[in-house]
Amino acid sequence: MSDVNLTTKIKGLTFRNPITVGSGTFGTKQDFLDYVDYERLGAMTTKTITRHPRTGNPMPRICETSAGMLNAIGLQNRGLEEFLKNKIPLFAKIKTPLIVNIAGEAAGDFQHLAEALHKEKDVVKALELNLSCPNVEEGGAGFMRKRERILEAVKVVRDATDLPIFAKLSPELGDVVEIARDVIDVGADGLTLINTLKGMAVDTERRCSRIANITGGLSGPAIKPVAVRYVYEVKQALGVPVIASGGIMTAQDAIEFLIVGADLLAVGTANFINPRATMEILDGISQYCRDHDITHIDELRGSFHHENQISG
Repeated sequence: MSDVNLTTKIKGLTFRNPITVGSGTFGTKQDFLDYVDYERLGAMTTKTITRHPRTGNPMPRICETSAGMLNAIGLQNRGLEEFLKNKIPLFAKIKTPLIVNIAGEAAGDFQHLAEALHKEKDVVKALELNLSCPNVEEGGAGFMRKRERILEAVKVVRDATDLPIFAKLSPELGDVVEIARDVIDVGADGLTLINTLKGMAVDTERRCSRIANITGGLSGPAIKPVAVRYVYEVKQALGVPVIASGGIMTAQDAIEFLIVGADLLAVGTANFINPRATMEILDGISQYCRDHDITHIDELRGSFHHENQISG
């Protein structure tokens, strides 16, 4: 059979396939150029950009766990001005839709970021709002935990741009389906599910935290079942576009998310372990479709059914 059509469409955007990267796992430079053909990706998602530069949390701020990793980077980045000056020209050379992840400590920060990035629509094709970062003391989860603040941030971004908006949520914020419904009602076009879960790890010799921030965001295989659950529940309840994020390490993981309805697939922690993970996952999805006589990825997407056909 001919090659599989992996084209994915969301809100007027066309992606050559559903593979993107998790914010913060692919940098804002050409760090993976020796391993990844950037123009084979469906989309590229940036590390979180804030209005002003952030130094992040003190070291150590990353540690491995038995089924993933904890990070407490603290949204370290050089700020909006540097991103516009040095990174936009770089991304403009890559023929892959760019999704810019943004975060703020107040609604005004989100508004300022959205207005500035709206002016770069030739390059920036969508915004992802980081509404649930678990390792920032001020702003991030501490600020956004209040429902009205989440909704205010989405509203001001919606007023500032007609770019597609994805709200990135974590179960740390409460009932994900309920919050998802609220953010869609005030202007978000879709969701990114899920952000990391708050966790900690203890150094048993020193009897203290293995990271300076004490707690951090848990990512990787450990959170995949939680992420699959929420993608499924949100797609069933709302039917809105969803970028799946959380423990996508292999093509098999990606296919699980597609079956429950995911539109895009954000490969995150896997990039640290295998810099070619995105390319291998993409190839694996195509092979699965060929093996199952699937000609277009939409035949696979959302094909979950409730009957358990395992017997014996």
